[in-house]
Parts: sequence; structure tokens; C-alpha cells
Amino acid sequence: MMDRLELLRRLVAFDSTSRRGNREIARWVADLLGQAGATVWLDPAGDGERFNVLATIGPEADSTRQGLTLSGHLDVVPADEPEWTSDPFTLVESDDRLIGRGACDMKGFVALAVAALCDTDPATLCHPLGLVLTYDEEIGTRGARHLAERRPHLERLPKQVIVGEPTSLRAVRMHKGHTGHRLTVRGRPAHSGFPHLGHNAITPLARAIVALDQLRQDLEHEPAPNAEHFDDTPYVALNLATISGGAAVNVIPDRATLDLGFRVLPGQDPTAVDRRIREVLEATLDGEDWNLEELHRAPPMEPPADHAFHRRFLELLGQEASRAVAYATDGGWLASAGFDCLIWGPGDIAVAHQPNEWLAMHQFEQAETLLDQAVRRLCG
Repeated sequence: MMDRLELLRRLVAFDSTSRRGNREIARWVADLLGQAGATVWLDPAGDGERFNVLATIGPEADSTRQGLTLSGHLDVVPADEPEWTSDPFTLVESDDRLIGRGACDMKGFVALAVAALCDTDPATLCHPLGLVLTYDEEIGTRGARHLAERRPHLERLPKQVIVGEPTSLRAVRMHKGHTGHRLTVRGRPAHSGFPHLGHNAITPLARAIVALDQLRQDLEHEPAPNAEHFDDTPYVALNLATISGGAAVNVIPDRATLDLGFRVLPGQDPTAVDRRIREVLEATLDGEDWNLEELHRAPPMEPPADHAFHRRFLELLGQEASRAVAYATDGGWLASAGFDCLIWGPGDIAVAHQPNEWLAMHQFEQAETLLDQAVRRLCG
């Protein structure tokens, strides 16, 4: 049996922050799976630094594609916060906590998923056990989008997918989508002693920010589909996130940017929100030189409540009804590629992306037991 805790320790030790890529950790995991007898494919992003890892064990998938696929992401958010009390890339055990960057989100689940493939005897399986590990989930689910749009080897994977985000071991059926944009306004530089010779790009951007904030308030008061499943945020959430512009206090700024993102509910078309944002900008920035660029798009996820996979997994957990979450996952893109997805994994999303991120040891152990039961039920 593979030591799950030692495997998690090795995974955390890889600095796989999205800005660095995941080449080292992806190749290491692929080699580990290959040595255990799994069939493995590396799906490159094209830059040589990012890879999706796909693998299966057991019989080949038939036309029904029964079985189970486990899905996670290998990238983590940066660990630059000064509040860390230990090396973020060294797993620390303290009481019931496993502390380290990615321990919760989501290398804990990845360790369990990889170990499940390595430890399961293929001869005991009636249906295949699959694995999908993606790149750049944290900066826009880019790896999952790459898979969904190109679909390399996806037909060899079982259609039933557990996406292992930290849900405190409660099954999640639906989540919001997330779209990111960058607004750029261009002006004309000049010495600040001669402002009439330039055109300040920050001033029109400021008008746009005020107008977009009004749109944010409007969206929060508008009815939305499936709002009853999102108690805290039953509306489209629009976030004006980062602003940059200008070079020096004595130079008229010739460029200013705003990064913004919005989260639609399941059943909503994100292009409708796109149009409203553009309408606001066209009215506010009339006569200005500007453009709006899409940075990323992660679709919402909403499988049917009565789907057989959904029902069987709830029965396994002893959970009466599934939940909804306000964040996006790789599940949105995988669902668009024909997979039946649900979100489930150990860890509390509230401590993800935080300094001293941690995963409860008892949840890690409980998740191992439940995952083993799921594999036996769905693949055995």
C-alpha cells in the first residue's frame, strides 16, 4: 500500500504555483503512475512548462464509459504572505492539521487519487478507474478548457467524475461560473507641466469604474435562475479587482487597466453579462480609445439532481441532498465535454489560498476510506 501521507508530503514539496508551470510535478506523477502499471498520457499546453496528466487502470472503457474518473489540479496559488509560520512547501503536522501550500486545495485529494490508481489491482475491476490532473486551474481553469476543447484521450475515461475540491466531504452538484476581463484605456503621454499636450488615461477609467460599480449593484438586485441554491450570493457577482496605470507623478498617464470578473449562476448565459458590461463601457467611454479582453472563462456546472451517479454518491456519503458553491471548478469544462461531474473532497475551502493553509488529518483519512468505497462500487 502506498503511504498517502508521504505522497502528500512529496506533492506539497513541488512549488507548482501557476506562474511557474507544473512540468516537474506532472512528469513525476506520470512516472509514478506508469511504474504502477497505469496507462498514462501527458497532454501539453504548448509552452513546455504545463501539462495535463490523464491515466487509467483496469479494462478499456466501452461505449457506456462506466467506471469512475478522479479529477484534480496540480497548480497552487502563490505562498508569498509573510504570515506563514513554516516553509509553505514543506508539509508540517501539527495536532490534527497538515499544513502546507496546496494541502487543502487540492493536493490532499490528488494524493488520494494517485494512490488509488497505484494501489488498485486492475484484475479486480469490471470498469476502468481514470484520473485527470490539470494545469492552471487557479488562474482560469485553463487546463480543463484545453481538454474540453481538444478532447485528447477523453473517450478512454469513465464519464462519472469526482472533482476533488475541498468541500469538507460534502457532495456538491452545482457551482457558479467565472469570467475574467481586462479593460484597457489608452491616452497620450506628456510632461505633467504641460497637461494640455497629453490625455490622461486614468480619468476615463475612473468614470468606467463608477459605472461598472452601478452595474454591480443592479446585478445584485436582479432575480437569477437557481438563486435558491446560493444563500449568500443569489445573484451575479461582479468584482472590480485590480487597477494599474501611470508611470510617474510627473508624467500624464497614457495607459490604465482594470481587471474585473463576474460569476454567473447555473442556467445563466455569461455572454449576456458580457453584453451588459460592454454597453456600460460604450456609453461611458464614448470617444475614448479602449478595449475589453477576455482573460479566462469557466462555465457553471449544473448536472440533473436525479442523475444516477449523483444519487449513488449521496447514498455512499449518507447525505440527503447535495449543495451548491459560489466558486468555479474544472467541473464546468469537463461537464461541457460530456462528463457527469460532482464536486467532493477533504478540506475546508475557507482555509484555501490562506497563509498556513491546512487540511485536517481526520478528513484526509476519512476521504481515503470513502474514496476506496466509491471505487469498489463504481468500478468493481
